[in-house]
Amino acid sequence: MCHSHAKVLLVAIILFTGFAGSAQTGTTSSPLSMTENNPYSKYGLGELWNGNSSELQGMANITSAYSNPYQINSDNPASYSFLQRTTFEGAMMADSRYISSNNLSYSTGTTTIAYLKVGVPIGKKAGLSFGLTPYSRQYFNLLDTVNNSPIGTVERSYAGEGTLNYAYVGAAVQVAKGLSLGVNLGYMFGNFRNITAVIPIDTLSTNRAYSTEYSNYTQVGGIYWKAGLQYVTKLPDSNLTLRIGGTLTLSQNLNEVFNPYQISVYNFGDTLVNDTSSNPGSQTGRIKMPMSYSLGIMLAKNNIWGIGVDYAATDWSNFSSSSDPSLNLGVGKKSYKASLGGEYSPEQTKIHKHYSKVTYRFGVYYGTDYLNIDNTQLPVYGVTFGGSIHFKATHFSWVNMHTSFDIGRLGVLQNNLSQQTYVRFTLGLSFNDRWFIPRKYD
Repeated sequence: MCHSHAKVLLVAIILFTGFAGSAQTGTTSSPLSMTENNPYSKYGLGELWNGNSSELQGMANITSAYSNPYQINSDNPASYSFLQRTTFEGAMMADSRYISSNNLSYSTGTTTIAYLKVGVPIGKKAGLSFGLTPYSRQYFNLLDTVNNSPIGTVERSYAGEGTLNYAYVGAAVQVAKGLSLGVNLGYMFGNFRNITAVIPIDTLSTNRAYSTEYSNYTQVGGIYWKAGLQYVTKLPDSNLTLRIGGTLTLSQNLNEVFNPYQISVYNFGDTLVNDTSSNPGSQTGRIKMPMSYSLGIMLAKNNIWGIGVDYAATDWSNFSSSSDPSLNLGVGKKSYKASLGGEYSPEQTKIHKHYSKVTYRFGVYYGTDYLNIDNTQLPVYGVTFGGSIHFKATHFSWVNMHTSFDIGRLGVLQNNLSQQTYVRFTLGLSFNDRWFIPRKYD
């Protein structure tokens, strides 16, 4: 059964994602501009992003044990078997951060698409989901000056941009009472461009070499999977539900095409000549992705409240590239994150003659980022909160609006490093309906 509300929601998502895509920022601005410029994204695969729904982000991403019949938890595919409605989800994210070091501070930010997902129940004990979520992104633009180089004083600039995304299809089935197993199978893909330029400031000692640019273009693509399990049970003599869950991703390889270039610009007085001085051609290789796992437990009372804890870890010390030397700087280290979160939904109320429901969410987290720079691993911690408004459109369908805020801090000021204070805001829409059910009456 398909209602006009679904068409309205799909049109809204298309318009919404079009706006989000047009609002993305690049790296053509100066390091002190208000557009996106994250110096830590220079390393490895850049800044890691999660594609969790706005609801889960408001609860500090306690995804391992979380399941909801009207929400898609793509971080643990075992949760799909508990879906009871066909669900469409989409969201945009606005990110703002204040970056400070011992001698410099500035603000930066961006707006982008957060995720697009669809979840479908299959009978009473199985479900599937498919969608597109982000995995990582690079946006940086940095400058420094070297006074004692062989060609005098030079200015060095570092710029990079790129994204890594994950398109997935997942399925889950309840193999025993309350026990569900699931897996996501998808394609990880993206492109990265990194440029380092050397520009002499004292042109009298440059030996006609005006500037040199080193550019690396990297294409990434490959199959990537993640497995999960969840167990749900009612506690004896109570209306409480206990949920236990976990996920596992083994080390996997992604295909990589690496293209390095060196370009020189020569100054002949009245003429500038560009010359590609080095281009060895495309080099194919593999990116080794690390193993990761998560564990979680959650206690809930009917559909009124739930609270849970989550622990996730990834061994980034095993991350490597067989063709791109810039990815093998040894900055990856085992990372972890411990989270506590919950949600509360008061009773239904009537607004404009429609039944509605409000859900409030909160969370806190602490851990370490995967980067280890100058023998210093970067701490990360923060608080989250958010909420949802659920409007009953028909007897079988709901339209939902979700928000979440993540206020946190990454990094330290020791060892000439920088510290980031960030605020992330997500605005999501979702639609729940009973589809694929034959009509009893015409």
